[in-house]
Amino acid sequence: MPKITIDDRELEFKQGQTIIEAAKDNGIEIPHFCWHPKLSISGNCRMCLVEVEKMPKLVIACSTIASEGMVVHTQSEKSVAARNAVMEFFLINHPLDCPICDEAGECKLQDYAYRHGGGESRFTEEKNHKQKHVELGPHVMFDGERCISCSRCIRFCAEVAGEPQLTFVQRGDRVTIATYPGQQMDNPYSMNTIDICPVGALTSIDFRFKARVWDMSETKSICIGCSRGCNINIWVRNNEILRLTPRQNESVNSYWMCDTGRLNTFRFVNAEDRVDYPHLRREGQLIQVGWDEALAEIASRIRSFSKDEIAFIGSAYTTTEDNYIFAKFAHSVIGSNHIDFIRHSDADFGDKILKMNDVTPNTLGAELAGVSPSKSGFNLEEIYKGIKNGKIKALYVIEDDLLSSNPELENILTKLDLLIVHATNYNKTTLLADVVLPAATYAEKNGTFINFEGIIQRIRPAVVTVDADRALDGMELSRLDKFGTKFDKWANGIKRDAKSTWKILVALSGVLGHKMKTNLAEEVFDEMSNMIDALKGLNYDDIGETGVKIKSKNVEQSVNV
Repeated sequence: MPKITIDDRELEFKQGQTIIEAAKDNGIEIPHFCWHPKLSISGNCRMCLVEVEKMPKLVIACSTIASEGMVVHTQSEKSVAARNAVMEFFLINHPLDCPICDEAGECKLQDYAYRHGGGESRFTEEKNHKQKHVELGPHVMFDGERCISCSRCIRFCAEVAGEPQLTFVQRGDRVTIATYPGQQMDNPYSMNTIDICPVGALTSIDFRFKARVWDMSETKSICIGCSRGCNINIWVRNNEILRLTPRQNESVNSYWMCDTGRLNTFRFVNAEDRVDYPHLRREGQLIQVGWDEALAEIASRIRSFSKDEIAFIGSAYTTTEDNYIFAKFAHSVIGSNHIDFIRHSDADFGDKILKMNDVTPNTLGAELAGVSPSKSGFNLEEIYKGIKNGKIKALYVIEDDLLSSNPELENILTKLDLLIVHATNYNKTTLLADVVLPAATYAEKNGTFINFEGIIQRIRPAVVTVDADRALDGMELSRLDKFGTKFDKWANGIKRDAKSTWKILVALSGVLGHKMKTNLAEEVFDEMSNMIDALKGLNYDDIGETGVKIKSKNVEQSVNV
């Protein structure tokens, strides 16, 4: 490989790389605003000026191609002076909005002003004023005074979203961003411009003024909006999710996520219709009870049916661990082979960028976990038929709303003698249930999802339930961050007694006389990795923060649990 010298370090680089790319690959940061690794080069911010030996003037590192033997100085007197001048230029008209700006704490201009600025301004004239709080579209607010004209948002809309909706208007110090006449920025990926804006010029209308970044915890997780499984960060304050942002993973979603996933996949976690406690139906009403009473009631009623009279419906919305224990419970504890799950697809949802027609995060995981009928078992349609003709008298459903996908099932489900439902929120199916058990959401538990390409990825708890609080009881506050979030149990109080579905099933198995020796999600996964060929040898450490691709030749194999 060719070599380049940057700040007295001889480094290898790939042919065709620019100086800034070669530096980045070797852990050297060259300050920049307009450059982004996934966008075309514009070279208009001039923040990345560096000195290259044998070149008469400073050059911008973002567009200067690295070459064999090139010697670059990023910290020379000329380079430092140029950066200071560029920073002074940017700050001349930039408003002192930091105390009220949503970007404060994660603002590149703020960081660079501290690291590369002069520390004081020589500008005494009135700053140039522009339009503030302009709604460019339904999700993005624009503040013209904060904009430094880096053009990242313009290039993103044209090059990544495929919808050129923004442009520069005016000239000189009056230049600003605007949508094309008669248009608004309403493409399905518009909120990514908020993430890539290096200043506070573009902010989220949904998140605006809700919290400062340093008041929130940040937890790595996975979007559950479709089978893509975009990597995300969950931002929490007072045990409430306030926003989701994309997390870079070049194998899955690069730097991006769609607006639907960003805005619609966390509302139900905070919603008022959450199932907070176990409920049993008494005299036609769902009555809150304790866990022991609920599990004892389920066990008693399940014993009154033969194994062939009980059917199970898993879920592509929940984790592989949940589905694995569910399949194990059906086959090994109850002895039933009547098990399947609903495949949810929306032909109008998918696109050619990230969004998939499969609107569940774990279809492949459910299949691999064994949530499918064996040779002697009923599939989904046969289960419904069995309920209708009286062969199936009890149905156990986890984390899916049967009636939302098929309203005509209501007349069939009313024929059941027993309907048990694990649900995160009340829905049409829980209205018919005899037992409703509160299931933890993806933001409240550990587990894995397997996306449509066979990449297995982890989720982690970002908010706390009573179950998590019990597990952490007695721990020092300073130690809580090791679990991936700041558990604000004292600030907000914990009332929701939801559990991971696999935990509920392990407890129920114990009541039925079948003890499962699993206490942690990691232990469930270790068992899965021994039983499922596609997961052989994997553990949570191997999966890490960006996931791994499972053995493709085994992706379609089921597991004997």
